[in-house]
Amino acid sequence: MTVLRSDKRLTDSPSILRGGHQLGPLIFFLLAMAVLVAVLVALRGPLPVAQTTINGLVTGAYFALGAAGLTLVFGILRLINFAHGDLLTFGAYIALATVYLGLPFWVAVIASVLITAATTLGFEAVIWDPLRRRGAGTLQMILTAIGLAFILRHGIQLIAGTNPQTLGVDVVSTFNVGPLTIGQTQAWVLIAGYLVLVLLGVMLRFSLLGKQLRALSDDLDLAEVTGIDSDRLILITQALSGGLAGLAGILFAASVGSITPNVGFFLLISLFSATILGGVGNAYGALVGGIALGLVQEWSTLVLDARWKTAIGFVVLVAMIIIRPTGLLGQKRLVDR
Repeated sequence: MTVLRSDKRLTDSPSILRGGHQLGPLIFFLLAMAVLVAVLVALRGPLPVAQTTINGLVTGAYFALGAAGLTLVFGILRLINFAHGDLLTFGAYIALATVYLGLPFWVAVIASVLITAATTLGFEAVIWDPLRRRGAGTLQMILTAIGLAFILRHGIQLIAGTNPQTLGVDVVSTFNVGPLTIGQTQAWVLIAGYLVLVLLGVMLRFSLLGKQLRALSDDLDLAEVTGIDSDRLILITQALSGGLAGLAGILFAASVGSITPNVGFFLLISLFSATILGGVGNAYGALVGGIALGLVQEWSTLVLDARWKTAIGFVVLVAMIIIRPTGLLGQKRLVDR
């Protein structure tokens, strides 16, 4: 009965993991992107735009997965996890180690997701839970997260070295879809990435677990009163965040072809950008923001040198903050617990 009360409350109230019903900014943003595509087609032609759109969707897949894990933790725990980008790197290196053992790539994917999820659970038990119980403030949590990021990064460097490493996947073979060309690995990244994104969205929207997570995000104390086990859901959130980070790291390494221990820092900047673009603490917003950021960055290569595409993503981010500081699907106010 208590769970039913929580579910009813979620149906009637806007959780920050749900995003409420503020679709106007999202529709306006989508129209703006449609106009941008029309301009690019007029300038460069439909084929180059379509080709870069494929690349943007690939980039958006691992951006969205990483940003979703980042925003889930913030939505539930109000934790700004600066170590999240290095968790992506950690997941990629776990996959790399599995491949070096001679195991198939699909085994490496499963191992990476599970081990990265288990690692985040270990961090929760050893670091985050004790800090919360001792009443650590936001500054202490942020500094701890930054320190944890350095520990992960330099630990990977100590074990694997600083040279670029490859997963050994085929990044050369391509096939044609009409006049368009897509790499075989890119195709698998697209399929796997968006399948997981769809499953994540469905889980958050329709499953009992998703409703409980939204209740915990909306009001932790009230969720506990209605019978929800907050400790169990916090562990699930951390494991889910870690698993998504591990998968995003693998997709990045597979699509790019190589990885270094420092790549997590640069990925983290894009993950934060996607999170803010979609709406801080909003899982659906993170999915939309990650895909949109990947598309805009790749479209920018049609008119600018590719080395500037990250900067273009930040131009979009700054413009969004100026126009709508809460992001595409963010609430007007985040209630502090």
